[in-house]
Amino acid sequence: MRVRLACFASGIVLVAASAHAQAPGAGIAANLQFQYNALKANLTQSADKVSDAEYGFKVGTAPETRTYGQLFGHVANAQFAQCAGAKGVANPNQGKNLEQLTTKADVVKALADSFAFCDDAFSSLTDQSALELVTGGRGGPTARAVGLYGLVVHSNEMYGTAAACLRSKNIVPPSTENQGRRGGGRGDGRGRGGQ
Repeated sequence: MRVRLACFASGIVLVAASAHAQAPGAGIAANLQFQYNALKANLTQSADKVSDAEYGFKVGTAPETRTYGQLFGHVANAQFAQCAGAKGVANPNQGKNLEQLTTKADVVKALADSFAFCDDAFSSLTDQSALELVTGGRGGPTARAVGLYGLVVHSNEMYGTAAACLRSKNIVPPSTENQGRRGGGRGDGRGRGGQ
């Protein structure tokens, strides 16, 4: 239990630190909501950036690597599961594997449905409810914020993979593109590091 609390505290510190520049003085809930909304924009825009034919593309030749479409199906699967746990309800996607979807339209819809399911889990979150224990996670009861933070971390990891796919096709990822629009980036699609 101490290890879980230490991990939770470390996670909250990381979330607060990473969002501090965007939402100074905000609590746990506001920072998680900010991170979720940024993630939602990046993933949704990434899913729209390539054609239906490119949904079968994957970086590298390893057979276990997910295609671009499977990547977003995987995100949707995970989001349904994690938000069901955070909300304390049954997973409406139970028994379905969205990684098996084959068309861009189906994958984009599944991703949108998973965000629609998660939206209220994040928007209704308060600093108090973030600390409430829920039983939907692995390994027994855990704080609601831990599950939602896990969703943000996992989905950002998957966004990084999507960005690598986009870059390999000479497409600027949404986070870089949007950074330039907000005036904080270079505006040339190369990001902060100039690459």
